[in-house]
Amino acid sequence: MIFLELILENFGPYCGRQVVNLEPDNAENPRPIILLGGMNGGGKTTFMDAIRLALYGHRAQCSTRGTLSYNDFLNQCINTHKSPTEKTRIELAFEHIENDKPVRYRIVRTWEKNPKDGKDHLGILDIRENDEWLDTGLVGIWDEYIENLLPVGISNLFLFDGEQVKELAEQEQPPIVVVEAIRALLGLELAERLTVDLEILANRKRKEIADSKELANLEEIENSLKNLQEEYEEAKEVEKQELEFLKQAEKNQQEAFDRFLSEGGKIASESSQLDKQKIAKNTELENTRQEMCELAAGVLPLTLIEPLLNQAQQRGEAELKIQQQQIARDVLLERDERLLSLINKIDIAEDKFAQIKAFLAEDVENINVSLKESTWLLADAESLSQLGNILYYLKTAKNTAKQQLEQFKNKAEEIITLERQIQAAAAPEDYQKLVELVKQAQDKVSDIKSSCETVNRRLIELQTEIDKLKKDLTEYSIQAIERNSKENIIDASIRVQETLKLFRERLTLRKLNKLENEVTECFRYLLHKSDLVHRIVIDTDTFSLSLYDLNSKQVDKHRLSAGEKQLLAIAFLWGLARVSGHRLPVAIDTPLGRLDSSHRSNLIERYFPSASHQVILLSTDTEIAEKEVKTLRKNEAIAREYILKYSQETRQTTVESGYFW
Repeated sequence: MIFLELILENFGPYCGRQVVNLEPDNAENPRPIILLGGMNGGGKTTFMDAIRLALYGHRAQCSTRGTLSYNDFLNQCINTHKSPTEKTRIELAFEHIENDKPVRYRIVRTWEKNPKDGKDHLGILDIRENDEWLDTGLVGIWDEYIENLLPVGISNLFLFDGEQVKELAEQEQPPIVVVEAIRALLGLELAERLTVDLEILANRKRKEIADSKELANLEEIENSLKNLQEEYEEAKEVEKQELEFLKQAEKNQQEAFDRFLSEGGKIASESSQLDKQKIAKNTELENTRQEMCELAAGVLPLTLIEPLLNQAQQRGEAELKIQQQQIARDVLLERDERLLSLINKIDIAEDKFAQIKAFLAEDVENINVSLKESTWLLADAESLSQLGNILYYLKTAKNTAKQQLEQFKNKAEEIITLERQIQAAAAPEDYQKLVELVKQAQDKVSDIKSSCETVNRRLIELQTEIDKLKKDLTEYSIQAIERNSKENIIDASIRVQETLKLFRERLTLRKLNKLENEVTECFRYLLHKSDLVHRIVIDTDTFSLSLYDLNSKQVDKHRLSAGEKQLLAIAFLWGLARVSGHRLPVAIDTPLGRLDSSHRSNLIERYFPSASHQVILLSTDTEIAEKEVKTLRKNEAIAREYILKYSQETRQTTVESGYFW
């Protein structure tokens, strides 16, 4: 994926239309870096937020949004100096590989003050051969489409700022954003979902094979288990809220809606309407097919011999002209005989009479020469008239057939688009779960009153009781229910759940081992003290980092300087991006932080040119300063340079070519 162009129009401090070409130079000597310089408060963070907002809309994790609703956030992003008749607009053009071919799209989002329904207007333009076409089908499934290209859950591994690096460097455990990205990369969410689905399947089979008394006892156990599980989840949520403070509630709501979209919930809610549209389009397609069949039953097949018909018409007209000339010649011969007879009776000189007779003979000879061509078609005027009518109707039929064929293709493409949307919809059961999750996430979160220690003790107690009830439920199903084919499903589900648990553990270890190697390689590559750290180990539960030297002794992270901790954080993000398997651009806001000159040099020379095939850097004049930018230019790593020029008088930012030096 490559970002090609970003256009900001009346967005934040950017007044008017600001166009930034982001396309790197991927020629024989690649130049991946797009360098943008700007002072603090000049619009660098707004620039990053514009990329996130263009990609994800209301799901975007913008740094300036906080707890604002999407409507309030859009209002906040409107430039205060714009004309009342103008709209705020952001456009992001990008390229990626689809079906082994490069395709280009332009995302366009526009809105006004207090937008309708609290949303922006989204348009997706398909860029082909210097032309742009609105892709209405892609607009309807955009959230699902972009989730396959750059999932919002891992976007912070590729679009991050200095504050994120600082937070990651200072904390013993990674922040929740990074933890969620790691879980998504490891594929643990799928295994957990399978475990839940198996539990639902087993409970359903128990109900199907139990009698009324057994069912009552079974439901009592299940209700108790359900109540304990709900209480456990509530306690778990309280613990998370205590750690993440009240801000976490808003994030949980956003995550639930993201899952609703990514798993096809939105499309499932519209599935009945999509089915009706598909039926209507199929009817229209069949009507068009019938019209084409009727047209083919007429004169249209004569198109195969249209050149022969044209030749026959031309030949018939030529022979008809010859016949007319022959009639005229016969009339002239009779007239010449009468004329010569009259002249012979009149007293006229012999030489004059001979000249007149020779002239008339020569004239007749000329006419005979022009009539030497033979006639073989022998078509009469009526036949030629009918042939002309056939050719006229044939031309009309060809135009009609062309229009109907175009209509047929358009309707077929519309049906394919509808089928693609219907296939992306979630199953009814999954849809109901998604709806319930969204509803639960929208409920008001209760105030935090219990301490983390109290909640943790209660969680241990609840887990013990849940495990006991699950054991009782398994024993009850073995003792109280008749053995039949359905029991095999219950037994198999229990074994599969145990296998899934083992699978999750081994999957975590295997993938974390790969991640550890990548992070270690990246950190040692960036660190000028190559003998300080030999190996980095990642905890399987908390994903915290532990450092070891050549003697396998643990290196205390407090021994690292602030700059080295930042390099470790960058190496962690770099390793995660490399393990993800996604070939995506990297954008970094205020990238150098508190690094000393040596560590800065390592980032400038080693990380920035190698972080990705496209690296967007937003820096102040004290981070990538004159020395650093000269190094990047000397190494031919910079493709384009821009400066975000902020005016203190107008409080507006304009984008200009060039850099501070």
